Order: sequence, then C-alpha cells, then structure tokens
Amino acid sequence: MRRATTLISAIIADDEELAREELRFLLGEVADVEVVGTAGNGLEALDLIRKLDPVLAFLDIQMPGLDGLSVVRRLREEQIELPYIVFSTAWDQFAVEAFRLEATDYLLKPVDRERLEETLERARRLVGEPVLEEVAMPRPAAFNRLLVRSGARNMIVDPQELIYATIDSGVITLVTAQVEGQSTFRTLEELQAALDPDLFWRAHRSFIVNVKRIREVVPWFKSTYQLKMDDKKASEIPVSRMQSKRLREMLNL
Repeated sequence: MRRATTLISAIIADDEELAREELRFLLGEVADVEVVGTAGNGLEALDLIRKLDPVLAFLDIQMPGLDGLSVVRRLREEQIELPYIVFSTAWDQFAVEAFRLEATDYLLKPVDRERLEETLERARRLVGEPVLEEVAMPRPAAFNRLLVRSGARNMIVDPQELIYATIDSGVITLVTAQVEGQSTFRTLEELQAALDPDLFWRAHRSFIVNVKRIREVVPWFKSTYQLKMDDKKASEIPVSRMQSKRLREMLNL
C-alpha cells in the first residue's frame, strides 16, 4: 500500500515555449507535483525563485540574459536557499559543471517520461518527507565503521561518533569530536543510506546531522532554524524550509 503525503512545488524556466509547455504537461500528470510558475529566461527564473520559494526548479542551461548555471551562482551569491535544481538541455557537455553546482539531476531534451519520474523520485527522497510511504520496507544494514581522510592519514571512526556531515563542490566532509576530514562516499545520499536512520537526519540538502549531538536550536529567518552542534567549533547547521516543519513537529516548537 502507498499513499501521497507531500506536494512538491516546482517552477520551469526555458526560453523555448514548446519545451516549457511539454515539461509542464508531463509534470501536470504527476499527482504530487504542482507547477507554480514558468519563466522564459534566467532573470525571470531568478525572480520566480525569490518570490515563490519553490521546492524544485527545472532550469534550461542555455537561456538569454542569464543561463541556468548562472541562476544558481547568483542565488548563492545572494545567500538564498536553493531549491532542488534540475538542469535540462539538449547538450550533455554541461553535465560536469551542473553536478559541481550540486544539481539534483540533469535531463536531456526531449525529456523522457520515465526519466523524469526517476528525477522526481530522487527529489522526493531529498525532500526528506517521502511522497510515497512504503509499508514494511526493509532497511539496509548501517555501516559499523566510517573512513575519514585527514591529511595523509586514513582514520577509522564509529558512525555514532559522527556529529555531522556536509558536502561542498562535490566533496563530503565528516566531523567528529576528534577528527575532521573527507569521506570516500560520492554523495550525501550514499552516506545517509549507510547510517542509522534513527540517529542521523538530513536537516538540509547539504547537511546530515547526528540528532543526539544537537546542542541548541536557534530560530532563523522565514520560520526556519539553525542547529548549533556539539563539536569544538559549535558549528551552526541550517535547517531547510521543508525540514523546519519536521523539526517543529519533532520538538513541538
């Protein structure tokens, strides 16, 4: 048995009207996705993201005024929390740069219906409140050791010692009370699958936190929060909009 629980808001930005409408039609057939706006260029896309705060943004890479990659860079410069980004293009040579910017996915035009569904499934997992809840699904076994590369040393740590993990430009950093270094996992999704789901929480698209090592919950702007962690630096971890709702439910805030 499966049931829908969360509606995902999305925008589409493409300078080709036919491509825009085709993608909007495909998304319109998906029950848990709502297209809240469309844009014909990068500047319009930037404005839509600022105003509508969508969960998901489909961006054509080559657009007049501001291309899709530049939209993401501009949002980062303005320190605006990014929606989950899916780049779409007729060319595959931009894929490396797209994933360096931590894109959720990269679609080639014309967009295939089955390939789009794979993208949406990935987005659902990232949102943190799965749109489809499976009954009695077995969990994969958690790892009992993690490798942390610190300088020239390869350190082995117990996963429960992990305070938080973060990704930046494709590099995952693991932080414990004693060690900070790089992980051998390629994505946060892979790392999260290897951790105890009762202990580790995806607070933000770029952060996984150990819920037992949260020292303080700090109210932030737009009804979001920051988590002050129990490491040497008392690191402050942002909580995404979607996960702020879950945090309020967990802690009765």
